[in-house]
Amino acid sequence: MGFLLFLVAAVALWVWYKKTHYNDSIWVKDLIKGRTKEQQAVIRYFCNEPSCLSKAPITDAEYDEMIRAELNKHDFKTKAMNKIGLDESEVSEIEPVHFEGFLFDDDIDFVKEGKDKLYRSSEYQVSWIFFSSKQVYVYQYTFDMSETAIQETTEEYFYKDVTNFATSTDTTEMPFYDKKEGRTIRKKLKRNRFILSAMGDKYYCSLEQNDYTERAIQGMKAMLREKKNA
Repeated sequence: MGFLLFLVAAVALWVWYKKTHYNDSIWVKDLIKGRTKEQQAVIRYFCNEPSCLSKAPITDAEYDEMIRAELNKHDFKTKAMNKIGLDESEVSEIEPVHFEGFLFDDDIDFVKEGKDKLYRSSEYQVSWIFFSSKQVYVYQYTFDMSETAIQETTEEYFYKDVTNFATSTDTTEMPFYDKKEGRTIRKKLKRNRFILSAMGDKYYCSLEQNDYTERAIQGMKAMLREKKNA
């Protein structure tokens, strides 16, 4: 009887331990070293699979909430105006346009298909576009949820050099975590992006296509036609 009680207690302790600890692979354990608690949660979201015998990683909804919390820390329109160095009255040709969405580029660390069939990456990008009487100004802010890294860029183009505003759908290879391999492997993924084309150069912005982005791009196209025909 004593041995049986010991065995039951040992099993209960083992189950408790498993349920309060993550099923990190050696590869994941190495990745999370030196990261903040939030960054570790993000890495586990992309790399750990839910299991009845281990602590579950955050859900798609919880990751989306982390993204939203990061976005809410900033007034991106004001940040963009300050970075560009213009007053709002100088860029009032049409209403400023903003795009945002998960970034899917070649150097992204993590990508995952959620239970809702939507793809998410560890990087998120916000873009604001402003229009003066002669130029287009672009501000872009990209942040990485798995590490402490941000990137801010600004660009400006004369209308005479701009050839098109458009959206593009293409296929690229992204790193998806493979449970059997215990590491990321590259798989093909379709992505949508906004493209500003100017004199052979192309500037890309991540975006989630919706009614707003469609109307905004159509308005940009109409404004560009007017500028070209003036």
